[in-house]
Amino acid sequence: MERQVESVQAAKPRKSGLNSDFWKYWTGQTISNLGSSITLFALPLLVYKLTGSALNLGITTAAEFLPYLLFGLALGAVTDRVNRKRMMILTDLGRALVVASISLMAFSGHLTVWWIYGVGFMQSTLTICFESGQFAAIPALVNHDDLVTANGRIQASYSGASILGPLLAGALVTILPITSLMIFDGCSFLISACSLALIRISFNTDEKRAPSSLRRDIVEGLRYVLSHPVLRNISLMMALENFVYTTVGAQLVLFAKERLSASDAQVSLLYSAASIGIVVFSLSAGMLRKRWSFSKVALSALMLGGLLSIVLAFMRWYWLAVILWALISGLGMLFNINTASLRQAIVPNHMLGRVMSIASVLAWSAIPVGSFLGGLAIQKTHNVVLVYTVIGALNFLIPLAFSFTALGHAERYIPQEATQQPDRIFTSPESRNA
Repeated sequence: MERQVESVQAAKPRKSGLNSDFWKYWTGQTISNLGSSITLFALPLLVYKLTGSALNLGITTAAEFLPYLLFGLALGAVTDRVNRKRMMILTDLGRALVVASISLMAFSGHLTVWWIYGVGFMQSTLTICFESGQFAAIPALVNHDDLVTANGRIQASYSGASILGPLLAGALVTILPITSLMIFDGCSFLISACSLALIRISFNTDEKRAPSSLRRDIVEGLRYVLSHPVLRNISLMMALENFVYTTVGAQLVLFAKERLSASDAQVSLLYSAASIGIVVFSLSAGMLRKRWSFSKVALSALMLGGLLSIVLAFMRWYWLAVILWALISGLGMLFNINTASLRQAIVPNHMLGRVMSIASVLAWSAIPVGSFLGGLAIQKTHNVVLVYTVIGALNFLIPLAFSFTALGHAERYIPQEATQQPDRIFTSPESRNA
């Protein structure tokens, strides 16, 4: 019965704008992201209190990234073979149990750092499933011309939570054991599951799929991405950007201490400023995208971020550096929102999960290598200004070079059915003037 109801709901034409089903989804994810931001602050602090070891902190981070490399492609293909909404609900329930197990193990006196490694690994694995489902779900909740606005609202709520969550956790940890904070995250996942259950629109299409193996689905997804001019170039550019630019974020504390003579409190404010910049640019993403083309918004955002990074490299004034870092972070998110929305408009619904996982694997795989080499470069040269300057220049040149590829006119590759329907128009200056 549920499948029949969802099919009927999915078949109804959706009105332009963000509807009640989207806001149910948004509410659940906002609360879930708030809980996750608490854990994002509390988990490294817990590992440090248990071990006092930088190596253990590094292993914790490695455990959280490893599932993307091991399972990303397979889990993305699985997402396209199952009921996405049901999978996301079960994933939320699983994440609630996994993260709450830290509190339970601490209460019983059996919590070890190895258990935390396992929680990080399992949590990331489940998150891959949820994010792949989410990437495919949003186009089912809103019209194509509202994708950028919807993604912007979701990213803005995430960034807002990343500001509020650590502040809330910092207050709670003064009156509660740090391990008890994980209960808040567990409860937030339960709320997210309930919000998904209230949505009646299906996250799957009704199109028939020929029987195929999981391996064939993965190969099909890879072949689709690598053969599509826009998707291939986005993946390549994001891999290069992550390889080059990850050092700026990874070495932000060192830069703030050596160049800005910042205190610990001032360093934390830099991170908050980044989230504020992301919120502002996320909320403006829909307006900017409806006014200008993908190439002008997304590629220009990266190029401007590169130029500002060069200015940041030579900066000595702390408060001006705070503003620059907020702008750089916001411009980076503006690019991410536009590329995600472009993928959602181009990719057939039955392949969205695979394409999302492929994009994640290709993008994230470059980060560890780039971060290591960037840190090595600073260590060898003892000149963070030089390294930041080179990175900023490359961050300008990479999108400039890709503007001469299919990304320079990406709107041409949006399927006709998404551009010809009155309520699904992707406007650009060229189409409006025409």
